[in-house]
Amino acid sequence: MGRPVARRLLAVSIYANAFVVGGVLMGFEMLGSRYLYPYFGGGIGTWASLISTVLLALTIGYFAGGEIVDHYPSPRVIATAVGLAAAYLALVPVSADRVMAGILEGMGDGPGGILTGAAALLLLPLSFLGTFSPVAIRLLIRTTEESGRIAGFVYGISTVGSVFGTLFTTFTLIPAIGSRSITYLFAGVLGLSALSLFLSRAEEQA
Repeated sequence: MGRPVARRLLAVSIYANAFVVGGVLMGFEMLGSRYLYPYFGGGIGTWASLISTVLLALTIGYFAGGEIVDHYPSPRVIATAVGLAAAYLALVPVSADRVMAGILEGMGDGPGGILTGAAALLLLPLSFLGTFSPVAIRLLIRTTEESGRIAGFVYGISTVGSVFGTLFTTFTLIPAIGSRSITYLFAGVLGLSALSLFLSRAEEQA
C-alpha cells in the first residue's frame, strides 16, 4: 500500500476514533452516577465529584499523552491506552459494588468518600482516554501551518462525540438496558477502537 493512502487511512481512523472515544468518555461519566447512587446518592455532591474526577482524568491524560508521543510517535500509544481503558471498564460491573461498599464503610458518605468512589470508578480509564487527543494531533500534523486546523478538528470531533455519548447514554441506553450491560458495551466499543488503531499502525508501516 502506498504511503499517501496509508496516511489517509490513518487520518480517517484517528478522526473516527476521536468521536468514539469522546462518546464513551462522557457516556461513562453519565453512567458513573448510576454506580455511585446506591451508596452516595445522586445529589450535587455526587455530580461535583464526577465532574471534578473527569476533569482531573483528562488533565492527566493530556499531560501524559503529550509527553509520551514526543518519544513514541505511533498509533500504538493510543491503541494501547484505549485498550487498557476497555479492560478496566470490563472489570467495573463485577467489582463496583464491592469497591463502593468498602469505600462507604471506610470513609462514609461525605465529600471524601464520594470523591474516592468517583476516582475509583473513573480516574484511571478516563486518564487513558484523555491521552487520545494530544497523541492524535501529533500523529496527524505534518507542517506547522496545519497545526491549528488539525488540533481544532480533533477536539471538535471529540466534543461532538461527547455530546452524542451524553445524550445517547442518558435518553436511550440507560432506559433500555442496565448499567452493567452498558458498561460491557462501552468496553467492547473501546476494544474495537483499539484494534482499529493497531491496524492503522500496520497500514502506515506497509
